[in-house]
Amino acid sequence: MSDAAAAPRAGRRAALAAIAAVPAAFLAACAGDTPAPGGVPLQPVRVVFFEDDSVAVSPAAMGVIQDAAQVARRFPQAPVRVLGFIAPDPQDAPTTLQARRLSRTRADRVMAELVNLGIPQDRIQVLGRGQAAFADIPLEARRVEIHIGSN
Repeated sequence: MSDAAAAPRAGRRAALAAIAAVPAAFLAACAGDTPAPGGVPLQPVRVVFFEDDSVAVSPAAMGVIQDAAQVARRFPQAPVRVLGFIAPDPQDAPTTLQARRLSRTRADRVMAELVNLGIPQDRIQVLGRGQAAFADIPLEARRVEIHIGSN
């Protein structure tokens, strides 16, 4: 890859790394005060990023999970959905089953942390979505999304 082609990717990686390091308190400030249906203010989707072929939760990811748990405890009637994804890999494309397993394992890992932080497991819906439909860089796709409320 030429230096000119690598520069935009490096810039995007740096931007995503910065986003992943945003303190959980800042993310909480993004939540709206206007209640959505069910009385829960609209919440931003919280995103946990993973390394390639990994289910390890980094310290930055743990901060995001702790923030999500705090909000979920504040609104005990709000549903919690945890959706796992993996990055498309044209050189070593996993089967659909493999992709769903890894994405589900990542989502299960995040769910386990939410349960450890006091969220009842029966309140959390977990889905492994497999490969993300699109991604400019793999880090964008190697993620778990935490949805609280109707978002």
